Amino acid sequence: MGYTPAPPGWWQDFVRAAPRPAVLAVTRLDGSPHAAPVWIDLDTDPDGTDVVVFTTHRETIKGRAILRDGRVCLTVDDDAPPFSFVLLSGRATVSEDPEELVHWASRIGGRYMGSDRAEEYGRRNGVPGEMVVRVRPDKVVATVDVAD
Repeated sequence: MGYTPAPPGWWQDFVRAAPRPAVLAVTRLDGSPHAAPVWIDLDTDPDGTDVVVFTTHRETIKGRAILRDGRVCLTVDDDAPPFSFVLLSGRATVSEDPEELVHWASRIGGRYMGSDRAEEYGRRNGVPGEMVVRVRPDKVVATVDVAD
């Protein structure tokens, strides 16, 4: 029994296929780890690089950690047999632009809660203090069918 590495492009399809929560890992100021679930989506930078996008408040542990040190790790997994997962490590950048914030809060809210609730989540999460976080992966580990 061994892990099956995913083919190129698989991780993007996996993330887009179903609105699975990701777990974001950051480092607290004292060096200890912190992990928290986040709702995510994908976007493509102008250079063609796929980036993971989520929102968070600047005063949460994860928000403060990202502002202090942009290094992050995200995991996304399929918890049904035969199990698959993606680990993404990279640098996070943030934007507090109000239009961008409402756009991403609506898009991500609609992805997880349904398009009929997208505007509601955009208003709820597209407020001052919230940030759009974009993670450009430096390293991706994608594994399919772990239990096969």
